[in-house]
Amino acid sequence: SGLPAVARDDAQRVSSRLHLDPVDWYRDAEPVPQLATIAEAVWREQQLAICYESWKTTAARIVEPLGLVLKAGIWYLVGVVKNEPRTFRISNIMAAEMLPETVRRPQKFDLATYWRASIERFERELYRSEATLLATPAGLKSLSYVSSAVARAVAASSRAPGEDGRSKVRIPIESIEHATGQLLRLAPEVEVIAPEPLRISIIERIGAIAKLYGLTSH
Repeated sequence: SGLPAVARDDAQRVSSRLHLDPVDWYRDAEPVPQLATIAEAVWREQQLAICYESWKTTAARIVEPLGLVLKAGIWYLVGVVKNEPRTFRISNIMAAEMLPETVRRPQKFDLATYWRASIERFERELYRSEATLLATPAGLKSLSYVSSAVARAVAASSRAPGEDGRSKVRIPIESIEHATGQLLRLAPEVEVIAPEPLRISIIERIGAIAKLYGLTSH
């Protein structure tokens, strides 16, 4: 559905021999009823009138579409709004209408370069703090599955194990609350040693769980 009509016959022949499943395990693909209209506008280089629902509000936008990105089973539209490239999650586009006006594509715009830069910017804005951990070899492996940013931090660390066989590693975190949920499930292979508010938050969560299941400390 993301390809122009002239390429669909070839794509169908390829799909009989090569199957791509970009959706993560334990997750369904998002419904994207506007994808066909958006893809056609991308290939024809025609502007779009969309109704977009963000976490703040729902608003009408005129977008000059530049390209489509499929990341981890989620479709995104990259387009220009008021001379600025922006990214739209296609499942949040409630309505889309192709307009007769053509797209004024920015000179030297490269979709892959823009996407890499936007991911790096998103991670810088998302990860505002760090945590220092002690992790067993199994814990280091589990940390690598938390996120790509955490995986890079683990790979970049020296990871020289101490006498107890655990390695010290620093990872980026979003917030105390979010990191508590992420790291608690990795215990006892991963122990937080800093910052202190994160350590306290995990201890409090453990206490609440123990109370919920009728356990008492000795």
